Amino acid sequence: MLNWWQRLEDGLFQKSRGMGPPWGATLRWLRYPAALIRDWLSGDISIRAMSLAYTTLLSLVPLLVFSFAILKGLGARGDLRFIVHEFLRPVGGAATQLTETVMQFVANMRGELLGSIGLAFLVYTVVTTIQKVEGSFNFVWRVERPRSFARRFTEYLSVMILGPILLAVAIGLLGSAEHSPFAQWLHAIAPLAWIYGAFGRLVPYAIGTVVFTLMYSLIPNTQVQFRAAAIGGATAGIIWGLVGKVFTIVIVYSSQMVAVYTGFAIVLTTLIWVYLSWLILLIGAQLAFYLQFPQYLRHGQEAIELTGSDHEQAGLSIMYLIGRDYGAGKVHWTAGRLAAELDVPSIALTPVLARLERCGLILATENEQFVPGRATEGILLTDILDAVRTLHIGRLAIEVNAVTAASRVMSELRGAMRERLGTRSLKDFIADKP
Repeated sequence: MLNWWQRLEDGLFQKSRGMGPPWGATLRWLRYPAALIRDWLSGDISIRAMSLAYTTLLSLVPLLVFSFAILKGLGARGDLRFIVHEFLRPVGGAATQLTETVMQFVANMRGELLGSIGLAFLVYTVVTTIQKVEGSFNFVWRVERPRSFARRFTEYLSVMILGPILLAVAIGLLGSAEHSPFAQWLHAIAPLAWIYGAFGRLVPYAIGTVVFTLMYSLIPNTQVQFRAAAIGGATAGIIWGLVGKVFTIVIVYSSQMVAVYTGFAIVLTTLIWVYLSWLILLIGAQLAFYLQFPQYLRHGQEAIELTGSDHEQAGLSIMYLIGRDYGAGKVHWTAGRLAAELDVPSIALTPVLARLERCGLILATENEQFVPGRATEGILLTDILDAVRTLHIGRLAIEVNAVTAASRVMSELRGAMRERLGTRSLKDFIADKP
């Protein structure tokens, strides 16, 4: 059974890459849904969606409190009520009651009632929620190096301030367009009214696509191609809209569940819908990752490691790129940019970057951009190779009690490498012409 499944995976993920039409294109397309279903069944994405669903229920009211405080001066407080209701619409007739309950909680959370401790707890809840969302996206994109504290503070604050304003502006524009004279004129003409109605039904899918695309592009701490983010966002937006309609139908006709759980049915259906929303969002992010790195369709969420030779190649390439551009007055290489340039996920480069940084060969600026740790003429190629080959970055180091013959061979290899490279520096390496 295992051999049969192994052959099936080989044919779908490996042999299909060089297969001609008509089956080649079909199998290459089927790789993506097959990989997504496999990742979902493996449980990692589902567990993170559950965690985010729980966190969302805890942070929903604090998030709305901050949003209302920002929008209070803009006269757009009703817009957030509309957003909450639209998000909860799939839970059926309870959406209105839930929306009113949430809005009542928000109204009760005034600054003079909360006090300093309560306000600090709200801030902590909001920041923790955004941090967990970033962590889940970084997990999908195999990014181990999170944003620095300074970037988290500024970017999280920007999201908390600009997010509600942009949503309010978008909803306001849609509302103005719906009640404009041009819209009234379209309603008066039957064929155009049908087209306008169809367009209105597509608006939620379009909004979901735009929001998801922006999240996939901005939240992961790596460079995401817009094409991958757009396709993942469109797929997740369409699935989210369709699942919402199906979920509404199921809730409407699930009279038995309401009878069994009575008042608790509202909480249960809300929790399920929030979980499904996060699951769809993470699956869309996983699709965007595979579109950018199709070579990892076969591996999925399995641990990705570079060989010793790959570590050396990556270390030399990283130092070459950073040193070359720094000498030209450019400082722009981040972990994400380096991963994109070398065509590997950021998580695979993390150990190499950590070794180079610990050895003092590179330094990270406040913007998480890397620069040489010292002058390029003072960095020997043997220093780079020694760093990526021998430096330990884990919590525990184990020393191998090698036999004398093996130690002698390793000493000979190190001596041969130093003799061959001599005093060749990074500056010499950069100056070499092909």
